[in-house]
Amino acid sequence: MKSYLFRTAAFALAALAMAPAGAQGYPHQRVTLVTHSSPGGGSDVFLRDLARHLGPIMGVNFTVENVSGGSGAKAMAHVAKGKPDGSIFYATTPTYIQTSLLSKPDVNYTALEPVAIVFEDPEVVFTRADAPFKSLTDVIEHARRNPSKARWGAATPASLERIALERMSRKVNVKVPVVPHEGGGDMMINVLNGTLDIGVGEVQELQSQLQAGKVRILAVLSDKRLATFPNVPTAREQGVDISVRKFRGLAAPKGVSPEAAKALEAGLRKVMADPAFKKSYTDSNLVPTLMGHDEAVRFTNEFAGDITQTLKELGVTGK
Repeated sequence: MKSYLFRTAAFALAALAMAPAGAQGYPHQRVTLVTHSSPGGGSDVFLRDLARHLGPIMGVNFTVENVSGGSGAKAMAHVAKGKPDGSIFYATTPTYIQTSLLSKPDVNYTALEPVAIVFEDPEVVFTRADAPFKSLTDVIEHARRNPSKARWGAATPASLERIALERMSRKVNVKVPVVPHEGGGDMMINVLNGTLDIGVGEVQELQSQLQAGKVRILAVLSDKRLATFPNVPTAREQGVDISVRKFRGLAAPKGVSPEAAKALEAGLRKVMADPAFKKSYTDSNLVPTLMGHDEAVRFTNEFAGDITQTLKELGVTGK
Protein backbone atom coordinates (compact mmCIF):
# COMPACT_ATOMS: atom_id res chain seq x y z
CA MET A 1 0.00 0.00 0.00
CA LYS A 2 2.82 2.38 0.96
CA SER A 3 4.55 1.55 -2.33
CA TYR A 4 1.36 2.40 -4.26
CA LEU A 5 0.91 5.70 -2.44
CA PHE A 6 4.55 6.60 -3.07
CA ARG A 7 4.22 5.87 -6.80
CA THR A 8 0.97 7.90 -6.98
CA ALA A 9 2.52 10.88 -5.21
CA ALA A 10 5.60 10.70 -7.41
CA PHE A 11 3.42 10.66 -10.54
CA ALA A 12 1.44 13.66 -9.31
CA LEU A 13 4.61 15.65 -8.60
CA ALA A 14 5.99 14.77 -12.03
CA ALA A 15 2.75 15.91 -13.67
CA LEU A 16 2.90 19.22 -11.82
CA ALA A 17 6.51 19.71 -12.86
CA MET A 18 5.57 19.15 -16.51
CA ALA A 19 2.57 21.52 -16.40
CA PRO A 20 2.97 25.01 -17.92
CA ALA A 21 4.17 27.56 -15.38
CA GLY A 22 1.10 29.73 -15.90
CA ALA A 23 -1.33 26.86 -15.29
CA GLN A 24 -0.65 27.23 -11.55
CA GLY A 25 0.02 30.98 -11.45
CA TYR A 26 -2.83 32.34 -13.59
CA PRO A 27 -6.54 31.81 -12.85
CA HIS A 28 -7.60 31.13 -16.46
CA GLN A 29 -6.40 28.92 -19.29
CA ARG A 30 -8.19 31.06 -21.89
CA VAL A 31 -7.98 34.85 -22.01
CA THR A 32 -9.44 37.28 -24.56
CA LEU A 33 -7.44 40.30 -25.69
CA VAL A 34 -9.68 42.96 -27.26
CA THR A 35 -8.68 45.79 -29.59
CA HIS A 36 -10.58 48.51 -31.40
CA SER A 37 -8.02 48.22 -34.20
CA SER A 38 -8.81 46.54 -37.49
CA PRO A 39 -6.69 43.53 -38.51
CA GLY A 40 -3.20 44.70 -39.39
CA GLY A 41 -3.50 47.86 -37.29
CA GLY A 42 -0.99 48.75 -34.60
CA SER A 43 -2.90 47.39 -31.61
CA ASP A 44 -3.87 44.24 -33.49
CA VAL A 45 -0.23 43.54 -34.36
CA PHE A 46 0.87 44.34 -30.81
CA LEU A 47 -1.63 41.93 -29.26
CA ARG A 48 -1.00 39.07 -31.67
CA ASP A 49 2.76 39.25 -31.24
CA LEU A 50 2.43 39.51 -27.46
CA ALA A 51 0.00 36.58 -27.33
CA ARG A 52 2.30 34.40 -29.44
CA HIS A 53 5.19 34.84 -27.01
CA LEU A 54 3.35 35.29 -23.72
CA GLY A 55 1.02 32.31 -24.10
CA PRO A 56 3.64 29.57 -23.75
CA ILE A 57 5.33 31.37 -20.83
CA MET A 58 2.09 31.69 -18.84
CA GLY A 59 0.44 28.48 -20.02
CA VAL A 60 -2.51 30.54 -21.27
CA ASN A 61 -4.34 30.47 -24.60
CA PHE A 62 -4.69 34.12 -25.59
CA THR A 63 -7.27 34.99 -28.25
CA VAL A 64 -7.35 38.36 -30.02
CA GLU A 65 -10.78 39.85 -30.73
CA ASN A 66 -11.26 42.88 -33.01
CA VAL A 67 -14.21 45.05 -31.97
CA SER A 68 -14.23 48.07 -34.28
CA GLY A 69 -16.50 51.09 -34.31
CA GLY A 70 -16.91 54.35 -32.48
CA SER A 71 -13.18 55.08 -32.40
CA GLY A 72 -12.77 52.47 -29.69
CA ALA A 73 -16.04 53.15 -27.84
CA LYS A 74 -17.56 49.78 -28.78
CA ALA A 75 -14.45 47.89 -27.71
CA MET A 76 -14.32 49.73 -24.38
CA ALA A 77 -17.99 48.95 -23.69
CA HIS A 78 -17.45 45.32 -24.65
CA VAL A 79 -14.57 44.87 -22.21
CA ALA A 80 -16.24 46.87 -19.44
CA LYS A 81 -19.11 44.35 -19.46
CA GLY A 82 -16.71 41.49 -18.87
CA LYS A 83 -15.87 39.92 -15.54
CA PRO A 84 -13.00 41.57 -13.65
CA ASP A 85 -11.39 38.19 -13.09
CA GLY A 86 -8.52 38.44 -15.54
CA SER A 87 -10.30 36.65 -18.38
CA ILE A 88 -10.52 39.69 -20.66
CA PHE A 89 -8.29 42.70 -21.35
CA TYR A 90 -8.34 45.73 -23.63
CA ALA A 91 -5.33 46.98 -25.60
CA THR A 92 -4.82 50.54 -24.42
CA THR A 93 -3.34 53.43 -26.36
CA PRO A 94 -3.94 57.19 -26.02
CA THR A 95 -6.95 56.68 -28.33
CA TYR A 96 -9.13 55.22 -25.60
CA ILE A 97 -8.59 58.31 -23.46
CA GLN A 98 -9.10 60.74 -26.34
CA THR A 99 -12.25 58.99 -27.55
CA SER A 100 -13.66 59.35 -24.04
CA LEU A 101 -12.85 63.06 -23.87
CA LEU A 102 -13.98 63.95 -27.38
CA SER A 103 -17.08 61.87 -28.05
CA LYS A 104 -18.14 61.28 -24.44
CA PRO A 105 -19.39 57.71 -24.92
CA ASP A 106 -21.65 56.04 -22.36
CA VAL A 107 -18.72 53.83 -21.35
CA ASN A 108 -15.37 55.62 -21.23
CA TYR A 109 -11.82 54.87 -20.21
CA THR A 110 -12.62 55.25 -16.51
CA ALA A 111 -14.76 52.08 -16.71
CA LEU A 112 -11.55 50.16 -17.35
CA GLU A 113 -8.68 49.63 -14.93
CA PRO A 114 -5.10 49.92 -16.23
CA VAL A 115 -3.20 46.74 -15.47
CA ALA A 116 0.07 47.31 -17.33
CA ILE A 117 1.86 49.72 -19.64
CA VAL A 118 4.11 47.60 -21.84
CA PHE A 119 5.69 49.79 -24.53
CA GLU A 120 6.16 53.25 -25.89
CA ASP A 121 5.60 53.20 -29.63
CA PRO A 122 7.28 55.94 -31.71
CA GLU A 123 5.10 57.45 -34.43
CA VAL A 124 6.29 58.06 -37.98
CA VAL A 125 4.98 59.91 -41.03
CA PHE A 126 5.03 57.74 -44.14
CA THR A 127 4.03 57.82 -47.80
CA ARG A 128 3.89 55.32 -50.65
CA ALA A 129 7.25 54.44 -52.18
CA ASP A 130 6.44 55.94 -55.60
CA ALA A 131 5.07 59.22 -54.19
CA PRO A 132 6.90 62.43 -55.19
CA PHE A 133 7.51 63.37 -51.54
CA LYS A 134 11.07 62.87 -50.25
CA SER A 135 10.66 64.79 -47.00
CA LEU A 136 8.04 66.22 -44.68
CA THR A 137 8.83 69.60 -46.16
CA ASP A 138 7.78 68.32 -49.60
CA VAL A 139 4.43 67.21 -48.18
CA ILE A 140 3.79 70.58 -46.58
CA GLU A 141 4.75 72.51 -49.73
CA HIS A 142 2.44 70.30 -51.81
CA ALA A 143 -0.41 71.09 -49.41
CA ARG A 144 0.28 74.82 -49.73
CA ARG A 145 0.31 74.70 -53.55
CA ASN A 146 -2.60 72.29 -53.88
CA PRO A 147 -5.02 72.97 -51.01
CA SER A 148 -7.90 71.17 -52.70
CA LYS A 149 -5.90 68.02 -53.49
CA ALA A 150 -3.89 67.39 -50.33
CA ARG A 151 -5.14 64.64 -48.00
CA TRP A 152 -3.52 63.37 -44.80
CA GLY A 153 -4.57 60.17 -43.07
CA ALA A 154 -4.81 59.04 -39.46
CA ALA A 155 -6.36 56.14 -37.62
CA THR A 156 -9.53 56.64 -35.57
CA PRO A 157 -10.98 60.16 -35.29
CA ALA A 158 -9.88 60.43 -31.65
CA SER A 159 -6.42 58.95 -32.17
CA LEU A 160 -3.14 60.49 -31.10
CA GLU A 161 -2.15 60.44 -34.79
CA ARG A 162 -5.19 62.51 -35.75
CA ILE A 163 -4.41 65.10 -33.09
CA ALA A 164 -0.74 65.16 -34.16
CA LEU A 165 -1.68 65.94 -37.77
CA GLU A 166 -4.18 68.61 -36.71
CA ARG A 167 -1.44 70.20 -34.61
CA MET A 168 1.00 69.96 -37.51
CA SER A 169 -1.37 71.65 -39.96
CA ARG A 170 -1.82 74.54 -37.54
CA LYS A 171 1.87 74.94 -36.82
CA VAL A 172 2.78 75.11 -40.53
CA ASN A 173 -0.33 77.17 -41.33
CA VAL A 174 -1.88 74.95 -43.98
CA LYS A 175 -5.44 73.68 -44.16
CA VAL A 176 -5.46 69.98 -44.96
CA PRO A 177 -8.31 67.50 -44.46
CA VAL A 178 -7.18 64.84 -41.95
CA VAL A 179 -9.09 61.71 -42.93
CA PRO A 180 -9.79 59.29 -40.05
CA HIS A 181 -10.11 55.52 -40.41
CA GLU A 182 -11.18 52.62 -38.23
CA GLY A 183 -7.58 51.47 -37.94
CA GLY A 184 -4.08 51.52 -39.37
CA GLY A 185 -4.82 48.71 -41.84
CA ASP A 186 -7.60 50.71 -43.50
CA MET A 187 -5.45 53.82 -43.61
CA MET A 188 -2.57 51.93 -45.22
CA ILE A 189 -4.76 50.94 -48.17
CA ASN A 190 -5.51 54.58 -48.91
CA VAL A 191 -1.86 55.60 -48.63
CA LEU A 192 -0.83 52.86 -51.04
CA ASN A 193 -3.51 53.70 -53.62
CA GLY A 194 -2.66 57.40 -53.54
CA THR A 195 -5.89 58.62 -51.95
CA LEU A 196 -3.78 60.00 -49.10
CA ASP A 197 -0.49 61.87 -49.42
CA ILE A 198 0.73 60.65 -46.04
CA GLY A 199 -0.29 58.55 -43.10
CA VAL A 200 0.87 58.45 -39.49
CA GLY A 201 1.51 55.18 -37.73
CA GLU A 202 3.97 52.94 -35.93
CA VAL A 203 6.87 51.10 -37.54
CA GLN A 204 5.39 47.89 -36.15
CA GLU A 205 2.32 48.12 -38.38
CA LEU A 206 4.40 49.23 -41.38
CA GLN A 207 6.86 46.33 -41.24
CA SER A 208 5.45 44.21 -44.06
CA GLN A 209 5.04 47.18 -46.41
CA LEU A 210 8.52 48.47 -45.58
CA GLN A 211 10.05 45.07 -46.28
CA ALA A 212 8.15 44.92 -49.58
CA GLY A 213 9.46 48.37 -50.52
CA LYS A 214 5.96 49.83 -50.84
CA VAL A 215 6.22 52.66 -48.32
CA ARG A 216 8.81 55.24 -47.32
CA ILE A 217 9.19 56.91 -43.92
CA LEU A 218 9.51 60.70 -44.14
CA ALA A 219 9.76 61.79 -40.51
CA VAL A 220 9.84 60.54 -36.93
CA LEU A 221 7.45 62.22 -34.48
CA SER A 222 9.76 61.71 -31.51
CA ASP A 223 12.50 63.71 -29.83
CA LYS A 224 15.19 61.47 -31.33
CA ARG A 225 15.76 59.53 -34.53
CA LEU A 226 15.08 55.80 -34.50
CA ALA A 227 18.12 53.54 -34.19
CA THR A 228 16.82 51.29 -36.97
CA PHE A 229 16.25 54.27 -39.32
CA PRO A 230 19.15 56.61 -38.49
CA ASN A 231 18.83 58.50 -41.78
CA VAL A 232 15.21 59.52 -41.22
CA PRO A 233 15.08 62.94 -39.51
CA THR A 234 12.59 63.92 -36.84
CA ALA A 235 9.81 66.37 -37.64
CA ARG A 236 11.57 68.97 -35.52
CA GLU A 237 14.73 68.58 -37.58
CA GLN A 238 12.57 69.45 -40.60
CA GLY A 239 11.21 72.60 -39.01
CA VAL A 240 7.94 71.20 -37.61
CA ASP A 241 7.78 71.39 -33.83
CA ILE A 242 5.80 68.18 -33.22
CA SER A 243 6.62 65.28 -30.91
CA VAL A 244 4.15 62.73 -29.59
CA ARG A 245 4.31 59.99 -26.99
CA LYS A 246 2.27 56.87 -27.64
CA PHE A 247 1.96 53.99 -25.18
CA ARG A 248 0.68 50.44 -25.47
CA GLY A 249 -0.74 48.61 -22.51
CA LEU A 250 -3.54 46.47 -21.13
CA ALA A 251 -6.62 47.33 -19.08
CA ALA A 252 -9.32 45.17 -17.49
CA PRO A 253 -12.89 45.74 -16.35
CA LYS A 254 -13.01 47.93 -13.23
CA GLY A 255 -12.22 46.07 -10.04
CA VAL A 256 -9.82 43.60 -11.61
CA SER A 257 -8.68 40.72 -9.42
CA PRO A 258 -5.38 41.66 -7.69
CA GLU A 259 -4.21 38.04 -8.11
CA ALA A 260 -4.80 38.16 -11.88
CA ALA A 261 -3.09 41.55 -12.18
CA LYS A 262 -0.02 40.34 -10.29
CA ALA A 263 0.18 37.10 -12.27
CA LEU A 264 -0.11 38.96 -15.57
CA GLU A 265 2.62 41.39 -14.55
CA ALA A 266 4.87 38.47 -13.60
CA GLY A 267 4.26 36.90 -17.01
CA LEU A 268 4.98 40.17 -18.79
CA ARG A 269 8.27 40.60 -16.94
CA LYS A 270 9.33 37.13 -18.04
CA VAL A 271 8.32 37.59 -21.68
CA MET A 272 10.05 40.99 -21.94
CA ALA A 273 13.34 39.21 -21.22
CA ASP A 274 12.63 36.38 -23.65
CA PRO A 275 15.22 36.64 -26.48
CA ALA A 276 12.73 35.86 -29.26
CA PHE A 277 10.20 38.44 -28.09
CA LYS A 278 12.95 40.97 -27.39
CA LYS A 279 14.16 40.67 -30.98
CA SER A 280 10.61 41.05 -32.25
CA TYR A 281 9.78 44.22 -30.35
CA THR A 282 13.24 45.69 -30.94
CA ASP A 283 12.87 45.15 -34.69
CA SER A 284 9.51 46.93 -34.47
CA ASN A 285 11.09 49.92 -32.68
CA LEU A 286 8.95 49.38 -29.59
CA VAL A 287 10.54 50.80 -26.45
CA PRO A 288 10.01 48.55 -23.40
CA THR A 289 8.43 50.57 -20.59
CA LEU A 290 6.88 47.96 -18.35
CA MET A 291 4.71 49.32 -15.53
CA GLY A 292 2.65 47.16 -13.22
CA HIS A 293 -0.88 47.87 -12.02
CA ASP A 294 -0.30 50.72 -9.55
CA GLU A 295 2.19 52.55 -11.72
CA ALA A 296 0.00 52.06 -14.81
CA VAL A 297 -2.95 53.64 -13.00
CA ARG A 298 -0.88 56.70 -12.03
CA PHE A 299 0.59 57.01 -15.52
CA THR A 300 -2.83 56.81 -17.20
CA ASN A 301 -4.34 59.45 -14.93
CA GLU A 302 -1.43 61.82 -15.60
CA PHE A 303 -1.63 61.16 -19.35
CA ALA A 304 -5.37 61.88 -19.33
CA GLY A 305 -4.69 65.20 -17.62
CA ASP A 306 -2.12 66.15 -20.27
CA ILE A 307 -4.42 65.18 -23.14
CA THR A 308 -7.28 67.17 -21.62
CA GLN A 309 -5.06 70.25 -21.60
CA THR A 310 -3.89 69.66 -25.19
CA LEU A 311 -7.46 69.37 -26.47
CA LYS A 312 -8.37 72.62 -24.74
CA GLU A 313 -5.38 74.37 -26.32
CA LEU A 314 -6.50 73.13 -29.76
CA GLY A 315 -9.98 74.46 -29.10
CA VAL A 316 -11.46 70.98 -29.52
CA THR A 317 -13.02 70.87 -26.05
CA GLY A 318 -14.32 73.58 -23.79
CA LYS A 319 -12.20 75.65 -21.47
